[in-house]
Amino acid sequence: MTVDRLLTVDQVAECLGTGVRFPRRLIEERRITFVKVGRHVRIPESAVEAYVDANTVEPVALRPSGFRRAA
Repeated sequence: MTVDRLLTVDQVAECLGTGVRFPRRLIEERRITFVKVGRHVRIPESAVEAYVDANTVEPVALRPSGFRRAA
């Protein structure tokens, strides 16, 4: 069994480049996996990676500029 590093809400916010309210909302809405350690909440590092992977939007390939859509 491999144990993930458990991150605090502050650490997750720093990883995501957001304020602490965003990861707290993810927890409240059950949109990210979390662990209760007594009254503390911790988020596994793999859950943060999975959240980022699931919400990553790939760029759209642009059409060649020589083609224009008929008006």
